[in-house]
Amino acid sequence: MDFIVEAQDNIATIKTNIERLNAGNAPELKAELVVLNKNGVNNIVIDLSKTKFCDSSGLSAVLTANRLCKDTGGRFALCGLQPNVQKLIEIAQLDKVLTIAKGVDEALAAIQDA
Repeated sequence: MDFIVEAQDNIATIKTNIERLNAGNAPELKAELVVLNKNGVNNIVIDLSKTKFCDSSGLSAVLTANRLCKDTGGRFALCGLQPNVQKLIEIAQLDKVLTIAKGVDEALAAIQDA
């Protein structure tokens, strides 16, 4: 399994179990996000601490999570960014749009405090 989903009430944490978030597995992540959203979960944290590479498909999945949460009045946060993924997010200027935390606890606090 590429993604581990832990959901409680309307908050979910998705941990990636992959080194590369790309066109091969991003659709699976998007599908998980849609299912969570349809089940009333609108606060999501994605932990990318095991992911060392992300392409445009992976970024699209991240932006899908952000949009689904926003559209339903929830919050989204990203955490555990490896240097290459962090650089890609900064180049795309998504660091100005997304809530980014160092770890899961910080990310959960960020979405609960808002």
